[in-house]
Amino acid sequence: MISLVVVRHCETDWNRMRRLQGHTDIALNASGVLQAGRLAARLADETIAAIYTSDLARARDTALPVAVALGLIAKETPLLRERNYGLFEGLTFEQIIARYPHDAERLKARDAAYAMPGGESQKAFYARVVAAVRKIAVQETAEIAEAARGAHRRVLIVTHGGVLDMLYRAAYGLPLDVARTRAIPNAALNRLSFDGERFGVLEWADDRHLDGL
Repeated sequence: MISLVVVRHCETDWNRMRRLQGHTDIALNASGVLQAGRLAARLADETIAAIYTSDLARARDTALPVAVALGLIAKETPLLRERNYGLFEGLTFEQIIARYPHDAERLKARDAAYAMPGGESQKAFYARVVAAVRKIAVQETAEIAEAARGAHRRVLIVTHGGVLDMLYRAAYGLPLDVARTRAIPNAALNRLSFDGERFGVLEWADDRHLDGL
């Protein structure tokens, strides 16, 4: 059994403006930098064996203070990126409705096969995310066997809201066309298990370390 601590990156200005970020490389804002410090302080005393992060700046800069606090180097991978929204990146949903009403309807309907121009379908996004996180979990489980058979291993993954949504759906077997049912706050802790076959949710959206910000 392996535990995964999965964190959505800290806040950006585009989060506040509710613009689709996707693969666009947006930096943390001032609040996001403060959140990253709080996150690092919260995780400083946890036994974390490895850190993986999306290679986009908002995720990397969320992971960096934690990596420094734990004396680890975060491993970057584009496979942990947010869904690619193609032509719609930088737009709000209201702007998409006004400019691309037909596409907006397909987005709103959560059509899993639909890929916006230059972007990625939900079906492809789900497959990418689940395969990437499964590979991380299997690899880290294998390292347990080499180091100390039966030992527990906890891995931190810093990624994006859409990625967390896909993992939640994988854990509960939820279809892609059902609306999101749980909040995914920036910088909150989400704890998952992986038993070699299935993901399970142990804890969700724990953001007590952000109190007062």
